[in-house]
Amino acid sequence: MLYLIDASIYVFRAYYSLPDSMTDSEGHPVHAIYGFTNFLCDFVRRTNAEYVGTAFDISLTSSFRNDLYPAYKANRDPAPDELKRQFSYCRLIAKEMGFPCFADSTCEADDIVGTLATKWRQRNSGVTLVTRDKDLLQLLTPGDTYWDYANDRRVEHHQVKEEFGVRAEQVADYLALTGDAVDNIKGVPGVGPKTASKLLEAYDTLDDVYANLDDLHLINVRGAKTLSEKLSEHKDAAYLAQQLTQIKCDMPISAAKSGLKRKVPDMVAIRKIFDELGFADSLARKIASLA
Repeated sequence: MLYLIDASIYVFRAYYSLPDSMTDSEGHPVHAIYGFTNFLCDFVRRTNAEYVGTAFDISLTSSFRNDLYPAYKANRDPAPDELKRQFSYCRLIAKEMGFPCFADSTCEADDIVGTLATKWRQRNSGVTLVTRDKDLLQLLTPGDTYWDYANDRRVEHHQVKEEFGVRAEQVADYLALTGDAVDNIKGVPGVGPKTASKLLEAYDTLDDVYANLDDLHLINVRGAKTLSEKLSEHKDAAYLAQQLTQIKCDMPISAAKSGLKRKVPDMVAIRKIFDELGFADSLARKIASLA
């Protein structure tokens, strides 16, 4: 089993849930680092994972999606410098704890997860996605699991439709129709979750929906009479949204099976980092006990 951790989610979770009064000797907040390190400790304790990949986001503005659509995620405030600083430490600590870490300025953590999952499945089976980002449901294949770690909620491939309204293979097309306000993706105005689900239940893919515009008035959904007109008017937006929401699984990331094997923590390096951050030795001892 390969565990793929959408690491940025858990850094943000610690940053916003723990008090920023936790600082190092120079007054820099370290609460996100502390919370993320504890998350990694708990993850190892619960899973004893042998194979794991940890994917980090580097930038909100440098991925290939920004080239396709400059307004992509433009609605988000830039990350504070103190958060960027803590992100760097989180990646460093994960690495010294023995977690294989991946990050790339040309893509997002989602694409790293998708690529690693695809490469793994070529020779192995079983991937668990450790995340709470529902976009990653589209990566599930039979035998995989989506694990919302914080809520300890697991979704298997065959359960995606029940949980989300569409099959795993339809998630990108679903988001192409509804848009994604979190990422500033418009989609088709007037097409909400229920309508998108009905469309994909009837026609399976976005391409099939557009191939059957003349029949959309027959779908049992509010506003069916105007669906064809809406979709025709916003066809370019829908297909752009599909490109933006579809996770890439062929990024140039090298990861042989041996490169995904969790290693023994480097306790000398970890204690040095913890001294800089002012962390109690009890956290280092916790890591050492998990080795």
